[in-house]
Amino acid sequence: MTSTITVGLDGSPESRAAAEWAAREAKLRGLLLKLIHVWEPLPEPVAQAPLFGAETHQHWTETTARETAKGLRLRHPGIEVTTEHVAGRPREVLCEAAKAAELLVLGSRGLSGFGGFLVGSVGMAVVAHAERPVVLVRAGEQAADEHEMDPAGIPSAATRYRPVVLGLDIDIDSLDASVIEFAFDAAALRDTGLRVVHGWNLPPYYAYGATADLEWYDQVARRHASALAEALSLWRQKYPSVEVVEESRSGSPAGHLIDASHGASLVVVGRRIRRHPFGVHVGPVTHAVLHHAPAPVAVVAHD
Repeated sequence: MTSTITVGLDGSPESRAAAEWAAREAKLRGLLLKLIHVWEPLPEPVAQAPLFGAETHQHWTETTARETAKGLRLRHPGIEVTTEHVAGRPREVLCEAAKAAELLVLGSRGLSGFGGFLVGSVGMAVVAHAERPVVLVRAGEQAADEHEMDPAGIPSAATRYRPVVLGLDIDIDSLDASVIEFAFDAAALRDTGLRVVHGWNLPPYYAYGATADLEWYDQVARRHASALAEALSLWRQKYPSVEVVEESRSGSPAGHLIDASHGASLVVVGRRIRRHPFGVHVGPVTHAVLHHAPAPVAVVAHD
């Protein structure tokens, strides 16, 4: 079966931006692009309405996907684009679609939360329950935004990609290989560097002493930096072409990662899989990055 990058499409500006990003990613990876339009059945009274009945609604959804696919084929020659229309609840349909995809790509309004069929808890629920990588792309994202400035000081798709940023868990010992590999692979595909951001906090009972004893604080900082370097050493060997910059800093992990995202082509974070059917669990750092990072964010689920 051909591997795919699947996009949740609803016709909103953010989902169109997600489709454009996914098309560029499909070309980088040499994968099929699938647009999936979730058609949620209308309530019976609305479905019977003459001006906006079920048939009219279905026709509109099919037209949206068909025209989007046509535009993507024109703007991104060489990629294969398919469309699929599925009736059902968006969260369930998209989580199921993710199982057969290399990546699931969704639109995000960024600071305002999620839009389109991702209004409310649906978008976060997909991120929290899908067990394949999910990429969130903000409305207005363009190809040039992922690249360095040109000599005139303007982002340009003709320049090198900005680095990929990888946010690592506070506990180095609990790192998962799938998150690290995804980030290294993304950087290698883009022929760019990888900026690894590791934020850590002192235990509350040490914090006061640390401010009074800078030598002791430096020892703690060096231990974290050493552990980070050791955790990445095998991946540096596996991806020798990827230039890696390691940043191990005290303070808010989410804050450091959001700051780094402003100069990134892609931000990669992990999410521990919790198979409890209720609740939305993505972790506080991932939650903050999803809502505040200006760059596309890839959430990689792991055990």
